[in-house]
Amino acid sequence: MSTESIFVIAGSLVLISIMVSTVSDRWGIPALVLFMGIGMLAGSDGPGDIYFDNVKIAQVVGIVALIYILFSGGLETHWNRIKPIIGPGLLLANIGVMISATMVAAVAVWLFDLPPLVGLLLGAIISSTDAAAVFNVLRTRGVRLPEPVESLIELESGSNDPIAVFLTIGLTSFLTSSNHSVGALAVEFVMEMALGVIIGGLGGFLITWLINRLRLQDGLYPVLTLTMTIMVYGAAVLVHGNGFLAVYVAGLVVGNRPIIHRRSLIRFHEGIAWLMQIAMFLTLGLLVFPSQLPPLMGSGILLALFLMFVARPLSVIIALGFTRFNIRERVMIAWAGLRGAVPIVLATFPLIAGIPEANKLFHIIFFVVLASVTVQGMSIGWVADKLKLHSHEIQINSKPLDFIPEISPESTVYEVVVPDDARLAGRNIMELQLPRGALVVLIRRGRETIVPSGNTRVQANDKILMLADQQALEVINQRLNIAKQAG
Repeated sequence: MSTESIFVIAGSLVLISIMVSTVSDRWGIPALVLFMGIGMLAGSDGPGDIYFDNVKIAQVVGIVALIYILFSGGLETHWNRIKPIIGPGLLLANIGVMISATMVAAVAVWLFDLPPLVGLLLGAIISSTDAAAVFNVLRTRGVRLPEPVESLIELESGSNDPIAVFLTIGLTSFLTSSNHSVGALAVEFVMEMALGVIIGGLGGFLITWLINRLRLQDGLYPVLTLTMTIMVYGAAVLVHGNGFLAVYVAGLVVGNRPIIHRRSLIRFHEGIAWLMQIAMFLTLGLLVFPSQLPPLMGSGILLALFLMFVARPLSVIIALGFTRFNIRERVMIAWAGLRGAVPIVLATFPLIAGIPEANKLFHIIFFVVLASVTVQGMSIGWVADKLKLHSHEIQINSKPLDFIPEISPESTVYEVVVPDDARLAGRNIMELQLPRGALVVLIRRGRETIVPSGNTRVQANDKILMLADQQALEVINQRLNIAKQAG
């Protein structure tokens, strides 16, 4: 196949994925299911008849994609939101993962007649969650979870990948070499996490310093962050730290520090994250041979159901046992634990290491991920309805728009949704008494866009685009929710 043909085929698959993503927005089907489906259809078992079985290339694509997806996730995570639930989040991301992995391993050994260590490897691989798919479905269906539930799901998804990676690599090494012990793995885990946080933190501060100090052409700032992100990952791995944790922490630091070109950088990395997701899911879809799935279907369905209805809920209940979350919130957190691309990428490690059961593991994991994302992803809004966990707080969502000038490097455009029962309805802009550092830019009323003046009156269900820095936002949030309660 010529280079030009590869370009045309690759570009066509990405273009089809972009166009098909509108189905995700319309019907609430998680986008990753559609992307993987396109990859499977394009593969050797589908009408596309593209033969692809290069596990190493798939792994490299997956690792690079995860680096930029995690950095983008950290970049858009507000520290003030996750700070109150950092403890429960780390418990869920570590203790919860280990409990879930152990329970899945026990059932997998029985269902698939696997050796115990191989079963534990399968459990470790499949233990990581992917909240990106959850938020995509929630937002397209207009569902918003209350705080701190939504922030906890977001924090867990960004922080449980490192332990899943560590357990997978550690158990793979354990199965292929006799030079490892459980004690050594435990010490290595602590060191990897600590070094990952340190390198990520230092890398984040260095990226921030470079962005603010260097005077570059505007188009070079995204190039700078792309370059530094991959360097942070490499530096962490070279000193035996966890590279995935490092890039997430680096993104978290950069996203919560004052930097110039904030909006354009966030928008750029959001686009890169989407491109990486499409490339990763298409590649993994191509790597799967659908003809090998039917023999695993019966046992795979049982394992997926056990994961969704037993292992995940119990791990959440136990990990959050001494926290303030009630049973309805824990059920919601459990159901939001969708499996995504990370387990499928991790399944390539045993394949490359040459573990005898690796091919079987890969297809089991692919099937379970597909079942989890489809069932949980399409029902997440319904579950939130049944548990009565729709948020009734004023909605304030970050909307970085490039055409609006900054008040300060920390300023961002936020969308404030005015509920029906808010006292704000009927008031004009002047009566809102916005704090210094805040400005109402636009009002979206149905399909109408209004450029407001001081006398413009706010109506129920208006979406107010408001430019504010973090300090002003906290004052606005407090005033608006007081006004709602008074209404």
